[in-house]
Amino acid sequence: MKQPSADHPISVSPLAGGLLVQFHGVTIARTQRALALKEAHYPEVYYIPHTDIIPAHFRRTAHSSYCPYKGQASYFSLVAGEQVSENAVWSYEKPYPAVAGIEGHVAFYPDRVTLTVTPA
Repeated sequence: MKQPSADHPISVSPLAGGLLVQFHGVTIARTQRALALKEAHYPEVYYIPHTDIIPAHFRRTAHSSYCPYKGQASYFSLVAGEQVSENAVWSYEKPYPAVAGIEGHVAFYPDRVTLTVTPA
């Protein structure tokens, strides 16, 4: 387990405003409680509470990955009608303490969905 540092900063904070997530024009999540994770030089990633997704559009897969700063990630595919995007969503179900705030949240590959931030 690695800790965030000045060389590799990580912060988790509430997103100002709401977040709408669509997959092929179908709303799959909507929240006023998104978190913004900023990590080093990577683009900001939005995390949405599991309670604010529409579960019918999510299918758990066997895929997983590991981040030394965040822990083990589980993945979900998105389904909307005939459209499927494999492993488009991930979740750190037991994140490391430095990013404990993302527990119970999911994140999306931004090239697979449409993310719209709405005003507060």
